[in-house]
Amino acid sequence: MESEEGCCEEGRYHPTLQGDDNAAAGKAAPSGTFDIAVIGGGIVGLASARELSLRHPSLVFAVLEKEKELALHQSGHNSGVIHSGIYYKPGSLKAKLCVEGAILCYEYCDQKGIPYKQCGKLIVAVEHEEIPRLKALYERGIQNNVRGLKLITSKEIQAKEPYCRGLMALDSPYTGIVNYRQVALAYAEDFQAAGGTVLTEFEVEEMEMTKESADGSKEGMKYPIVVRNSKGKEVRCRHLVSCAGLYSDRLSQISGCHPEPRIVPFRGDYLVLKPEKCYLVRGNIYPVPDPRFPFLGIHFTPRMDGSVWLGPNAVLAFKREGYKFYDFSIQDFMDATAYSGLWKLVLKNFSYGMGEMYRACFLNAQLKQLQKIIPEVTINDIQRGPAGVRAQALDNDGNLIDDFVFDSGTGDIAARILHVRNAPSPAATSSLAIAKMIANEVEQRFEL
Repeated sequence: MESEEGCCEEGRYHPTLQGDDNAAAGKAAPSGTFDIAVIGGGIVGLASARELSLRHPSLVFAVLEKEKELALHQSGHNSGVIHSGIYYKPGSLKAKLCVEGAILCYEYCDQKGIPYKQCGKLIVAVEHEEIPRLKALYERGIQNNVRGLKLITSKEIQAKEPYCRGLMALDSPYTGIVNYRQVALAYAEDFQAAGGTVLTEFEVEEMEMTKESADGSKEGMKYPIVVRNSKGKEVRCRHLVSCAGLYSDRLSQISGCHPEPRIVPFRGDYLVLKPEKCYLVRGNIYPVPDPRFPFLGIHFTPRMDGSVWLGPNAVLAFKREGYKFYDFSIQDFMDATAYSGLWKLVLKNFSYGMGEMYRACFLNAQLKQLQKIIPEVTINDIQRGPAGVRAQALDNDGNLIDDFVFDSGTGDIAARILHVRNAPSPAATSSLAIAKMIANEVEQRFEL
């Protein structure tokens, strides 16, 4: 599961709420009105809001976030890996944005003084039949312009990772790790410094065009979109951009968009190495992915705090923000299990899915996967760790949507709204590059 999933505790964020901040920034606008409102205070929404506010300093922007703090879900529950762009189809948007995004991420962290580690990654072949797939990955990475890639021998593997065993490995020295929630909060600071407003605890439940001004003035009709939250409060704006992650399909349908692609949540559970065993791992260590299955397999991921995560698996989550094994939402469960696309995906990957469920329940089953790469790991060295939930977009045929999906729906609101319905992994790595693409799309659609 290459979703960047994990848990970051530091960097609590206290936003400046909407009010007179627009006037303080020299931007005249009635209170509660904005030129563009961005729904979603995750890393993609914040990066996009930041990019737009820097490009258009004369406009008034807001970010609407349903939680008390920013970047609490996919952006704060990810592996923290700065991916290099090896896996993706050459020429694809994902490949281009990942390679560009990784460079921008390192530059941004240097600029802001955000700590990171360029600890590298080994993709390790432990069986002879994996070597052709490993070499194919190397060729793919070269085509994607990934820096510094090379194939290394068994002895070279042990020089880099003394406890790792493998026949051959693909060495990606520019892969790194960072705390992505810290990065997302830095985007929020940039956005506010540019005059943007952050509204937390604003869970969007309704969006519509209105024919009436809120204050009865002609000037008020400059802001024809009404966005209401679950508490009945509202803001008005000229244009709306939705980067809602796990809820992107539901918010899209509110404005008249097609039900597909649907979001089906997959939970990724991690194990962690006990602190006294973290010396076993220096950098990221991944298995060679099996192209028959949609996820990357269990891997070793060092963290900025010195811990080492092992995993993740990939199992259906019964709640869109369900990070615990027993978390359950009747609405989320019914939405997922009533969708024919999910059942078609299950049938295509039945044996793999059953294996994932088995490994989720029994540590020994996951341990066997880990021992193929680091034999010294024992059951006494590992314990259950955090989890993340991936917003997996599916179509009705059970296909994983692997690219970006933009939508505007129908009717009068369509010309004024942009839904980012799928921003696939590695969205955190690619966030600054994705933000540029979204900003370009916004400028073109809204004729800014």
